[in-house]
Amino acid sequence: QVRLVESGGGLVQAGGSLRLSCAAAARTFNDYSMGWFRQAPGKEREFVSAFSGGGGTTFYADSVKGRFTISRDNAKNTVYLQMNSLKPEDTAIYYCAARRSLAWYSNQREYEYWGQGTQVTVSS
Repeated sequence: QVRLVESGGGLVQAGGSLRLSCAAAARTFNDYSMGWFRQAPGKEREFVSAFSGGGGTTFYADSVKGRFTISRDNAKNTVYLQMNSLKPEDTAIYYCAARRSLAWYSNQREYEYWGQGTQVTVSS
């Protein structure tokens, strides 16, 4: 069992930045593929970004490419999502997810563990 705890959400004006953190209680965090997803009101949860286990590969949804950056600190068992140039349409609950794998995944069904989510609200 891997426990994930997100933090860093909040209210920000359009054009602003936030950094989300996801702390993982996992013995071998480096072996885990990590992903960020988000769910806006009335919409399905969607993929945002992923970082492969072993830390080799990152991937982004087209909607956030060039604005968001995923990173991980294996010494701290933490994955981050730096969000810049935020837009009102980025408003959502953001979730991190994990799966023990060296690959990366954009399909939420591939992930085994989920955090409770953190709210991000971008005002216009």
